Amino acid sequence: MKKLHDDPFLVIYNKPPGIPVQADKTGDTPLLEIAEKYAKRTLHLVHRMDRPVSGAILLAKTKAVMTALTEQFKNREISKEYLAIVGQLPPQQEGTLVHFLRKNEAKNISVAYAEETPGAERAELKYRVLGSSDRYHLLHIQLLTGRHHQIRAQLSAIGCPIRGDVKYGFKRANKNRSIDLHAWKLSFEHPHSGETLSVTAPLPDEVVWKAFGEVRSEM
Repeated sequence: MKKLHDDPFLVIYNKPPGIPVQADKTGDTPLLEIAEKYAKRTLHLVHRMDRPVSGAILLAKTKAVMTALTEQFKNREISKEYLAIVGQLPPQQEGTLVHFLRKNEAKNISVAYAEETPGAERAELKYRVLGSSDRYHLLHIQLLTGRHHQIRAQLSAIGCPIRGDVKYGFKRANKNRSIDLHAWKLSFEHPHSGETLSVTAPLPDEVVWKAFGEVRSEM
């Protein structure tokens, strides 16, 4: 688990796929526990990340910093950019997706609706096709809202489920139970210095990601 940034106020890790961010019913050791052992102190989660997803995860070292960063998330002042590999091209090379997501607690999925629906929350993201290999396509995604399984549900709703994401319609699971969604870049105002902090998480060292090597070198 690689550390991307560390200072007296916060730390950012590049989470591998398959590790839960916090304790769950599986009993597997969560990222938070591992990070606290490294730091030898209590850390505080600022945001969540699905277990099969990889990429930049932000942890605060004090409750005051956590509160400040949480407020930035609430006010949409933190930029979260993702990369996703899909099997089908979106209808356009780039665009904005707006859906209304309703969480199904029993199945732990979010259902996307095209129109406003009782109990559903508005979800919005921007996407852009970066390149294609023989079988797959690489998308850049910028989240404009933060909903449960938002990227997974919205891409599935337009017929472009993420590679390995059988929960949202992809035909085959990845061998390591990951999905090819990576929290690539995190940018925000540092709660102490006030300066913009921008951190990029290296992509997983896997064949399917390496297929987009030329695209990666241009990013």
